[in-house]
Amino acid sequence: MTMTHCLRPGCGGTIDDGFCDECGLAPAPPSASAGPTALTATASTSNGHAMSAAQSMTAAGSSRSGRQSRRGSSRSSSRSTRTARSSRGRLGAGLVSIPQVPYRDPSTAVMADPQVPENERFCSNCGQRVGRGREGASGRTEGFCRQCGTAYSFTPKLAAGDLVAGQYEVLGCLAHGGLGWIYLARDRNVSDRWVVLKGLLDTGDADAMAAAVAERQFLASVEHPNIVKIFNFVKHPDPRTGEPVGYIVMEYVGGASLKELRSQRDSAGRLQPLPLAQGLAYILEILPALGYLHSMDLLYCDFKPDNMIQTEEQLKLIDLGAVRHRDDEESAGFKTDGYCAPELEDEGASVESDLFTVARTLAVLTFGFDYRGAYRYTVPPATEVPLLAQFPSFRRLLERATATDPSERFGSASEMAEQVTGVLREVVATQDGQPRPALSTVFSGERAAFGANPEQWPATPDPSVIAAALPVPMVDPADPAAGFLATTSIGDPRQLVTALEAAPVSSPEVTLALVRARIECADLDAALADLDALEESEGADWRITWYRGLAALARHDFGTARVRFDAVYDMLPGEAAPKLALAAAAECAGEPGPAARLYLQVWRTDQGYPSAAFGVARTRLRERDIDGAITAADSVPATSSHHGAAQLAALGAQLAGAAGPGAHAYLVAAGHRLEALPLDPERKARHGIAVLDAARTITVAQPAEPGATVLGCRFVDRELRRALEARYRELARLSSDKLARRDLVNRANAIRPVSWV
Repeated sequence: MTMTHCLRPGCGGTIDDGFCDECGLAPAPPSASAGPTALTATASTSNGHAMSAAQSMTAAGSSRSGRQSRRGSSRSSSRSTRTARSSRGRLGAGLVSIPQVPYRDPSTAVMADPQVPENERFCSNCGQRVGRGREGASGRTEGFCRQCGTAYSFTPKLAAGDLVAGQYEVLGCLAHGGLGWIYLARDRNVSDRWVVLKGLLDTGDADAMAAAVAERQFLASVEHPNIVKIFNFVKHPDPRTGEPVGYIVMEYVGGASLKELRSQRDSAGRLQPLPLAQGLAYILEILPALGYLHSMDLLYCDFKPDNMIQTEEQLKLIDLGAVRHRDDEESAGFKTDGYCAPELEDEGASVESDLFTVARTLAVLTFGFDYRGAYRYTVPPATEVPLLAQFPSFRRLLERATATDPSERFGSASEMAEQVTGVLREVVATQDGQPRPALSTVFSGERAAFGANPEQWPATPDPSVIAAALPVPMVDPADPAAGFLATTSIGDPRQLVTALEAAPVSSPEVTLALVRARIECADLDAALADLDALEESEGADWRITWYRGLAALARHDFGTARVRFDAVYDMLPGEAAPKLALAAAAECAGEPGPAARLYLQVWRTDQGYPSAAFGVARTRLRERDIDGAITAADSVPATSSHHGAAQLAALGAQLAGAAGPGAHAYLVAAGHRLEALPLDPERKARHGIAVLDAARTITVAQPAEPGATVLGCRFVDRELRRALEARYRELARLSSDKLARRDLVNRANAIRPVSWV
């Protein structure tokens, strides 16, 4: 493929997706003036906290897996010097606004007095404390470990003004990380762009040297917009020994690490977690980068807040020092306590262990807990963390990603990203009250709206009807029968069973479709037998649990149905369908409170599930929350085909309110609502009778406010009787049934007020 080179002076990048992969700008027109780009840099934030990521990458607890203790290796990153920067970030996925972190002038990030604090000095070989002061004397910055004799040095090997490889002019130190000092330099050969040089902790550490070499090799093949770039690998003599020391040359990214952003404190000095939506957005942004590494059979291994940096609207994954090939069992592994998976010591790294670290990072960013002690590998209970109680889907997301058994975690970064997106939509919708609908890649939409006929309330919908109305798991397009199933559109479930039994090919998708059809035919034993057989095959997955839940629901075994749907919710916390099914099972089991909360989670996030709105209204009505039921019914938009039914549901709730305090107000509102409804004359007359009859019932017990009227009548028995008589006679005129007409006339005569002729 022909590459288009950037025409901006001094930039050797190529154009990718309309922007240069070096300078980050749109390509300059061919007539752009030549000459060196002037160095201009945005100032740091006013509070001085928007530091380069390198400054925060001090020893954070990284250690060699199963071997020597090592402090966390860190990386600053670099972006070429430019006069302007494009704002191309997509942080927040269009769901949440993320505060920008200003690009920082690199020259202001240099440490005035580069020293490693004594409490962060450890032997690179055995992890023993070294370089510590005693009896008032400062500790030595160079020496030998008393325990194993390994040499250590915490003195920078490069000084301001040094010229490395005849190309990189050193300005000073940015930070000290697990693999050594990180330096800021200017690339004299490429428009004086800023770069970062990362060296080794000490030349005697063979594992550290190997890790640095490995990092160079991996980075050379990595090209992703959310991963730091490597430009070069050079050597420079050690000033003490004269031996060559290797340095990786990387891009400079001016901004702040997520560790820094997480370290802000309130006026009382308390550490402030990031807002949940912001933390989820960061993770959603970086998961594709991890997925990219996994697609190259590379494992990141040491993901943590230190290793992500935000600059303006962009997030970068830095410090690839722990990256290894998926099948590499020889290289020294690096990990950070509190973030790493429990099996890392014995079983080694995996995609699942990488995603474990992502979830741990998300937890540390968004709430405080003892992540290196009592909850080193687990998520604290919701009783200890209000955020987990407030957002159960978030809690389930963390619990799945950090499950003790790696096979129960997310299997890929893209799978986890889908669920993070769903949870983020739910969180944002809860916080601002605005729905965040989206098409699911896992489930279809509702097949029908169950419980949408308020005239059948307060009865719970038929469980068999619910089972047939719930969303359906998507068909795997790779299944050999996917094409056949896509062209099979038979409405009658019994005919569908016959067609599926004669399918030209047998496959897991055919079996699942057959199971669903059998459930709709109430042939539950045969459906469960099919599921038993499928569970023993290679095609077994979570959908078996889903269909077992449907079968249990149709059989009125609500306890089993709840267990099954709850398990699917655990696996897919960002999906609406498991919550909707679990809500229905709870309602059928006679627990309107839990059902209402789940229905609300679904409806508040996505109004493409009208069953959830009716579920909220129905369950709240059952709990005598009249206003809550009315609000839920009124939330069905006028554009919905279920709007009319929802208005009747609200009318029914107002009538129910006539049995308690504020009865007159509810009935007045019910009358206004009924007058506005576009109903046919017969239905309007019937609902009018219900409203007037309720008004007549309370007239004696509860005096109305003067002037209050309902459907044009004062709350006076005689006026209400006349109005009722008129509606009964109207119904009689509209009726085509002779017996029904006679009954309605009798009712009209019975209700008419006594009069003297």
